Amino acid sequence: MSVQDDLAAVKRRLQDLEHTVEELERRVGTEQTSRSAPTGSRAQSMVTIPDAPYDSQKWTDTDDEGLGARDRHAP
Repeated sequence: MSVQDDLAAVKRRLQDLEHTVEELERRVGTEQTSRSAPTGSRAQSMVTIPDAPYDSQKWTDTDDEGLGARDRHAP
C-alpha cells in the first residue's frame, strides 16, 4: 500500500469513529431524557460505614494490595 492508500484508510476509519460516537451520544441523550426523576429508593439502599477501626482479627490471612502477605517478602 502506498502512503496515500494508508491515509485514505485512516480517514475512512476516523469518519466511522466520528459517526459511531455521534450515534452513542444520541442514544445516551435519549436515555437520559426518557428517565424519570429519581425516587427516594436510592437513599434507602445506602449503607452507613462506621468510622471505628476494623477488627484486626478479621484481616490476619489477607495480602496487602500488591505487596504480598504480611509475613513474607516480595520476590
